Amino acid sequence: MGLDTKTPISFRDHFAAVEDPRLERCRRHRLGDILFLAICAMIAGANDFVGMMKFGHAKYDWLKKYLELPGGIPSHDTIGRVFALLDGDQFIQCFLDWVQTIHQVTDGEVIAIDGKTARASLDRATGRTPLHVVSAWSSANRVVLGEVMTAEKSNEITAIPKLLGLLELKGAIVTIDALGCQKEIAAKVRERGADYVLAVKGNQEHLEDDVVAYFAAVDEGRHRPEQRSQATVRSKGHGRVETRWYDAAPVPESLRHLEDWKDLKSICRVTRVWTERGEEKSEVRYFISSLPAHVKQLATAILGHWGVENGLHWVLDMYFDEDRSRARTEHAAANLAVLRRWCVTLLRHDTTLKDGIEKKRLQAAWDEKVLERILKLS
Repeated sequence: MGLDTKTPISFRDHFAAVEDPRLERCRRHRLGDILFLAICAMIAGANDFVGMMKFGHAKYDWLKKYLELPGGIPSHDTIGRVFALLDGDQFIQCFLDWVQTIHQVTDGEVIAIDGKTARASLDRATGRTPLHVVSAWSSANRVVLGEVMTAEKSNEITAIPKLLGLLELKGAIVTIDALGCQKEIAAKVRERGADYVLAVKGNQEHLEDDVVAYFAAVDEGRHRPEQRSQATVRSKGHGRVETRWYDAAPVPESLRHLEDWKDLKSICRVTRVWTERGEEKSEVRYFISSLPAHVKQLATAILGHWGVENGLHWVLDMYFDEDRSRARTEHAAANLAVLRRWCVTLLRHDTTLKDGIEKKRLQAAWDEKVLERILKLS
């Protein structure tokens, strides 16, 4: 791919497998230079190809410390064309290889599998549906561990097993929302050596009805589970006061199709009541799990899954403009989505700064030494 010897070793190693999609006579700029420029620029606040080009011109002398740049700084059209042509699967694999060098899954670690749609990637003129990215999120460490792209949200059911197959999951607890509450997905999680906590809704015949009926019978005193486990959690912040009641029990034998759910051991009900802007709201959600009916462990997993919205999806929209990104040509949207999650992971993994994502990006733009520390170049 034309990486020169001045390119940082870690960068060269993880991108060496990416094939340059351009014709050889059209390679004025090295692929490694373009990718390195893009990731540096995005960490420092550039959310699109024009911003990456402008970062390159502003930081030309600094970039020359690491790159030869025989063709100078590539134009935004060139950067965009490369991201459109780049093989998405190869780019994701590079990200996965890199993540595995900085993060090892530990026993009991909660990994949330959740999808997010990049709405502005919809292109009605060509009939292209909006890009949907299914990510694996380490709740405790707040880093992205892997991802798979799909054409639309309904394809999550087929994307999730593919993502599970890419990850090292032994000893982890995998949480998935109701769309992923599928017998085959539960079996895949167990096959990978992990436990599952799956949200329950009406997409599985009888499952929600049976779980709801069981807890109703418990409330009415018609069932008295010997190993019932309960907990109450209260929290306050951002103008919201919230109380959650967790209620877990061993899976009842009355649950229909019980044998189809691999190693199913417990069911859990979570009742949430919160006050927002003076108005009281509530919801009740149900879960099934291969874990025993220990409410503390189940509550940690469920709460960890909810954290993906604020820890990843909100960050991508608020600071990286993912929902407004109009990159649509060929693989551009998918490859930019990988780059964003790579940058979020780099920024989260940095411990030299105690600030949030926004302030870290500002400091990386202002101070090249900060950028070098985030990239592990110094």
